[in-house]
Amino acid sequence: MPLHQGAQQPADRPLAVNPFYGQANPVGEMTQAPPTHRLPDSPMPPTTAYQLVHDELMLDGNSRLNLATFVTTWMEPEAGVLMAECRDKNMIDKDEYPRTAELERRCVAMLADLWNAPDASAAVGCSTTGSSEACMLAGMALKRRWMRRNGDRYPGARPNLVMGVNVQVCWDKFCSFWEVEARQVPMEGERFHLDPQAAAELCDENTIGVVGVLGSTFDGSYEPIADLCAALDALQERTGLDIPVHVDGASGAMVAPFLDPDLEWDFRLPRVVSINTSGHKYGLVYPGVGWALWRDATALPEELVFRVNYLGGDMPTFALNFSRPGAQVVAQYYTFLRLGRDGYRAVQQASRDVARTLAERMEALGDFRLLTRGDQLPVFACTTAEDVTAYDVFDVSRRLRERGWLVPAYSFPPKREDLSALRVVCRNGFSSDLAELFVQDLTRLLPELRRQSHPMTQDRGAATGFHH
Repeated sequence: MPLHQGAQQPADRPLAVNPFYGQANPVGEMTQAPPTHRLPDSPMPPTTAYQLVHDELMLDGNSRLNLATFVTTWMEPEAGVLMAECRDKNMIDKDEYPRTAELERRCVAMLADLWNAPDASAAVGCSTTGSSEACMLAGMALKRRWMRRNGDRYPGARPNLVMGVNVQVCWDKFCSFWEVEARQVPMEGERFHLDPQAAAELCDENTIGVVGVLGSTFDGSYEPIADLCAALDALQERTGLDIPVHVDGASGAMVAPFLDPDLEWDFRLPRVVSINTSGHKYGLVYPGVGWALWRDATALPEELVFRVNYLGGDMPTFALNFSRPGAQVVAQYYTFLRLGRDGYRAVQQASRDVARTLAERMEALGDFRLLTRGDQLPVFACTTAEDVTAYDVFDVSRRLRERGWLVPAYSFPPKREDLSALRVVCRNGFSSDLAELFVQDLTRLLPELRRQSHPMTQDRGAATGFHH
């Protein structure tokens, strides 16, 4: 969560409130807006409170037009009803809500089967508030396993984690919070993610693991997990170092099993010990729910699992927080039940088809060069063509926002800081019709952008956000 400071302006506002927001008598009720940075002195009618909050939220962007976020922005009404029915259930209270706990267990079993665990009944896993927490838990397990093997040297030796520079920021957080050195493989040329051989060369006796990303947030590409495992196999043959792999499948772990079933990235590879995904991304559930799974119980050190006597039940738990709503877990089970493998395949294929078609349409305009084409994750990145000098991707992002479209523009990390790109995320609910409207709006903007004398966006850092 972002950190916030206190009030930077007076708490009381002399701004008059619409008399219709009050109760029946429009001249006898509230005539001034309530304070915004301290509690009001008195209660107000629920209709008034609702209208004040509702009106302020109208200034948010339209989530369906947000092509920056990977997070699900549309679900069926029936899923919304189920979530509303479960919003008061505490996920941690498995004794009081045993059926909710059973649905969580079933989801873990379904994912273990989907990700080809050697023995799905032996795999262990849990729901989380999202992939960020799941990554933290997986990283903690990697570190604890390394500590077990190196008890004679730790804490004198500092552990490290190898990953590409393109990883999601949660991995930087993990390394900072848990005092692990982050060893990052830089981008190079047209390679925008981890290179397997370069990753293996960064490993040593203090490496707790290597993170492979199935679906980079920078450009939507899959990292070559099988090649990474092969490079680490060769490293073990040469040096004896046995380095485990965690797959950050925040998005791709809910795409590849359906659209790329022959791609080996999951528990079919013996070196993969854990996988995470975001149920609220291509798992097709509203935020926030994630999942973390380990190949078997030996991959998750028992000392990390707390057994809590809570409200009458003995309950094993592995999480960074405690209380959280059960609604998203129920929604995940509903979606698994509702779609099945064929349904997920159809939904993800539709998203990929939209992404590939939209990428081709943008390329055909002549102003953009594609970096990826939406043929892995339903996501593509592009930059301006070499002969385009009047504007840049930051100008395009800013002008599209005027039409309601949220498309992030951002610079790439070290060794490719010269490259700036637009990224378009196609999700369930972003239909071919909406994609056509997007192309129409972009086409209308281009003549104005081409007439500029130079790029207009001065503060690129503030021009747009990079939304994961």
